[in-house]
Formats: sequence, structure tokens, C-alpha cells
Amino acid sequence: MLQGKKLVCFDLDGTLIDSVGVWNQVDADLIQQLTGQTIQLGLIQRERDIQLQLFKNTPDPYLMYCNYLKDTYKIEQHTADQIKQQRYAISQHFLEHIILLKPHAALFVQQLIQQGIQVAITTTTSLQNIYRYQKNINIYPMLHFENSFDLILTRESVKNIKPHPEVYLQAIEHFAVQPEECLIFEDSLIGVEAANAAGIEVVAVYDAYSEHEIEQIKNKADYFIHDFSSVLN
Repeated sequence: MLQGKKLVCFDLDGTLIDSVGVWNQVDADLIQQLTGQTIQLGLIQRERDIQLQLFKNTPDPYLMYCNYLKDTYKIEQHTADQIKQQRYAISQHFLEHIILLKPHAALFVQQLIQQGIQVAITTTTSLQNIYRYQKNINIYPMLHFENSFDLILTRESVKNIKPHPEVYLQAIEHFAVQPEECLIFEDSLIGVEAANAAGIEVVAVYDAYSEHEIEQIKNKADYFIHDFSSVLN
């Protein structure tokens, strides 16, 4: 799997960190606060995934998602921008105190560094969230992003988000490596599809919140692991 690889790229949410379910809870809490409605977590995840895909080519997909929430749940007293601000306010506690690294993720990253392989974060999450993860009491002591990773690419780094391959093409260009010298770790179908489109081998990492598309993920990924213990020396 790692033979001949000079660069390993990691998605963040759902791959290195166990956060997808937290975002479902954030959105459910947001809707509860603004409307009094109780929303099923699986439903809000599907809605978010669909809307972010629809608005992926807009300047701010998450603002458009919040506008969708405003229209769908009839939140008349707030603008989409106000809803977005409240969403991030709710998320702060979760991002800085609740979220955990995926099992063995930090050990695997350190193993790659010791082997002289360059490592990068290639994520659709925002730079603002990266800063919040860096304050996380469960993450910072085990894996400091800025000290560990040679490159961090976020949503702000690209014009086209996944499943477009731009973030991965940008990474291999930055390190001046060929696609066959790179390996990607992803948890979602759109992430695996982005790796496929870039012509780069991809390892799918199991995440409970991608269970609904697990067979498609397995079919499109080059490798599939349940957690990073599978790739530790």
C-alpha cells in the first residue's frame, strides 16, 4: 500500500477525526433552537450532503445550506448569514471539547513522518474549523496539525470542492510528485470519487455515518480499512 509513496493525504472529518455525527447534532440543535422542531440525525445528514453538493460551485456552499434551512424550516426571523453564525456558535463547544481523533490516527501519522513520507490534510472543512480543532483538548495533545502536516488545504484553498479532484491535484503539484507516488485516505463517497478523478490510489476508512453508501465506497476505493490499526507497522 505504501510502497513507492512519497505523499499521503488525509481527509479530516470522518477520516482522521470522528466528527461527522457531531455536525449532525450541531444542525439538529440549530433547528431545535430556531424552530422548536426535533429532527432525525440521519435525515439532517442526508439533507446537508445533498445541499452541499448542489451548491458546491457557489462562493459559500455553507451559506447556501443555511439559506436552505431557512426556507425548509420556515425560519423567518433570521437571515441565512445569521443562521450560519449561530451554527458555528453552537459548534464551538463540540469542536473544542467533544470531538475525538479516530483510533490509531495519530500513531499512523507519526509513523509516516518517521518513514520520511510527507503528509497533508486535504479537507472540505473550513480553516476556521481547523483552528478550533487545534484547541480541542482531545486532539491537540496527540496530534498538532501545524507541526505534524507539511501542507493543510481547506475549503478556502480551492474553487471546486470534492468530488472535484482540485484539492488533490493541488497537493501533488505542491509536492511535485506523480499521482502514483501519492496515497489518499477518505471516509466518504464524494471523497473517494475525488481521489478517483485525480487518478490517485485511495484507502477508504470506515465511518458509521457513511454506512448508507458503504458498498459504493468499497467498489470505488483501492483499499478499505475499519481503522488505522490495519496500517500500523
